[in-house]
Amino acid sequence: MVLFDTSDVKKVGLGLTGFGVAITLIGILYFFDKGFIAIGNILFVSGVTLTIGLKSTLQFFTKRQNFKGSISFGVGFFFVLIGWSIIGMIVETYGLFVLFSGFWPTLAVFLQRLPIFGWVFQLPFVTSFLGRNRGKRVPV
Repeated sequence: MVLFDTSDVKKVGLGLTGFGVAITLIGILYFFDKGFIAIGNILFVSGVTLTIGLKSTLQFFTKRQNFKGSISFGVGFFFVLIGWSIIGMIVETYGLFVLFSGFWPTLAVFLQRLPIFGWVFQLPFVTSFLGRNRGKRVPV
């Protein structure tokens, strides 16, 4: 029984996204090495593009409600390229948080259903926090 039917392009996209996150984390561990962080960002964006498609990616990043996050991510990437890695990562992190804030409720439900660690996300104080922020976007 096949749960997900994914094409090879989407598999490569997911791999690139994962490698992008991993290489960015390596860059952070190497005291904000701008080379690793820049390569990680390029892999992340290209992986997202391959995973959801070019048209959907452009629509996502140019949507009016995502404009603040897109600009923040772009400015942060520029700061990383010119050598201000710490400031760039702070601005990029803010941009990614704003961009993907609509996905937090879905992520919360997924985390609560994990077999081994799901019980942590089902604790009363965690569920009240997640329930309070469910369906809300970060104000723009």
